[in-house]
Parts: sequence; C-alpha cells; structure tokens
Amino acid sequence: MSAKPFTFPIKVLPDDIDFMGHVNNARYLNWVQDTVLAHWQKLAPAEEVASKAWVALKHEITYRRPAFLDDDVIAETVLEKIAGARSFYNTVIRRGEDVLAEVQSMWCCIDAKSLRPARISREVAETCFGLPGKPKAQTGS
Repeated sequence: MSAKPFTFPIKVLPDDIDFMGHVNNARYLNWVQDTVLAHWQKLAPAEEVASKAWVALKHEITYRRPAFLDDDVIAETVLEKIAGARSFYNTVIRRGEDVLAEVQSMWCCIDAKSLRPARISREVAETCFGLPGKPKAQTGS
C-alpha cells in the first residue's frame, strides 16, 4: 500500500503578487500549509481532526517558475511517512504541466489541548492515509 496524492486547487489573488509582478515566494509556503491541513482535515477521522493540530518544523523549497495573477494553480501533496509525532510531506505546485515549486516539509502533530507532540495512530496512518504500518514482530520458534 502506498500513500495517495491529494490535490488542492489554489486561487492566485492580487495580494499574492509582489513588486516584480509575480507571486511572492513566501506565499508558496502558505499554499503548502493550506494543502497539508486540507489533506489532514479531509482524510482523518473527525475526532482526530478535533483533537490534533499541526506545526511546521522544516520546509525545503525549490522554485522552478513564477506564478502570476489569475493562474490556475494546483498543489499536489503526498504524505511520505509518519515517524512518531512527525510527518513528512512532498508537495508539488503546478500550473498545468509546468512545475512551479517542489517542497519537502516536516510537520509535528500536537495535541490540541496540551500542545505537546502527539503520535498518529498506526490505524489512522494505514486506513486514512494509505501508509504501510510497521511489520508485526515475529515470535521466536
């Protein structure tokens, strides 16, 4: 089983445009955040969405091409793996066939009340996000 891509449409707004006439680089990070959170909210069970929150730990972004006002932009993200409270996403932002940016990001899941790191259950990782669970330990013979 492998994780399935999640697609999120993006509307380029006048406030996204910088002095050079294209989308400001910082706006791409907002798009990644919007996409990752929408992915979680769409696929996770309601009780998980209500009890958990996300904070970004790291983003590595490669800009390929600029985006402009009124472009039809799509972000496609894949949850690559979950390790404890951390989740690793790959997000590609496109305009048609053109790749505008590629982003690898690491996020920490936190308990919404205590704000402490919180693990995603194996069951949620497997059933909701299509991530393979760890193999069960074999008993000795």
